[in-house]
Amino acid sequence: QVQLVESGGDLVQPGGSLRLSCAASGNIFMIYDMGWYRQSAGKQRELVAAITRFGNTNYADSVKGRFTISRDNAKNTVSLQMNSLKPEDTAVYYCYADIKISYRADTSDYWGQGTQVTVSS
Repeated sequence: QVQLVESGGDLVQPGGSLRLSCAASGNIFMIYDMGWYRQSAGKQRELVAAITRFGNTNYADSVKGRFTISRDNAKNTVSLQMNSLKPEDTAVYYCYADIKISYRADTSDYWGQGTQVTVSS
């Protein structure tokens, strides 16, 4: 079994910073892409940031220059450093990973449980 566990969500004032972390564990042969989605009340879920196992990254336009995604392949973790936070960043953040559980298995998508980020005065 594979599971992803997230941590780091909190209440923070506008302009503040948070760091989200996500650790994958279980029967893992290899992890390919990893990243973060977020969903606010009344809005569609959107991709925030993604990173390949080789370190190539993509960001939503709304977070470019403020957020940084990183990963540690040896520890099966992915993180999201969020700076200069705005009220519109308020959402539940979900990490994901594309994982192969054995040499001959196909890759499957796995998701974290979600962590709440609230940016408010």
